[in-house]
Amino acid sequence: MKILGLIGGISWVSTLDYYKLINEGINEKLGDLNFAECMIYSFNYADIKRNNDANDWDKTLEMITKASLSMKNGGAEAIVLCANTMHLIADRLEENIQIPVIHIASATANAITSKGIKKVGLLGTKFTMERDFFTSKLNEKGIEAIIPDDDERDFLHYTIFEELGRGIINPDTKRYYINVINKLIARGAEGIILGCTEIPLLINSTDVDIPLFDTASIHAKAAVEFALG
Repeated sequence: MKILGLIGGISWVSTLDYYKLINEGINEKLGDLNFAECMIYSFNYADIKRNNDANDWDKTLEMITKASLSMKNGGAEAIVLCANTMHLIADRLEENIQIPVIHIASATANAITSKGIKKVGLLGTKFTMERDFFTSKLNEKGIEAIIPDDDERDFLHYTIFEELGRGIINPDTKRYYINVINKLIARGAEGIILGCTEIPLLINSTDVDIPLFDTASIHAKAAVEFALG
């Protein structure tokens, strides 16, 4: 089994899910008392968010490179960034550390392709929705991504950091998200990407009538496949 290095604390809420999903995935494949060999470096999210709000992604890359190299030196054979937004620096990180960074968008694109879907709605932070680090991986597979309008993107971004990232579940926020999803469906979305690892805390498959792509779950499965590959 290959050793995984998990970059967590971005936020800690979803890091818990990653640890659980990866261990459950290994055990499902191997049974008995077999679980994942992994390390977790958990950041103080306030430090990361401060960089990102200042658009200082170089500083974030420096911090995550240092943590990843520490885990590489400890035996990690691949890095799992336990958040969608952090994949903005994933390609540069992989160059810096010279071991694989298992990319959440590539794994999600593969999952969408397996369903024969060509047009999806993308929810997430404004970084994930507005920059091309996620959608470019979809485009490589011939998948078109559509995003909410400006005000809706602002609301999603705010609630991800101020509610979901703190473990706060607000019924009014859930209703808003479902309304946004329905608007994307009306624009032709055949599936919805929950492109922030905290969104599944709020939205699940019983809330809508088209496929949901839970990026945290998909990413964790890709990590399991790597570990056992």
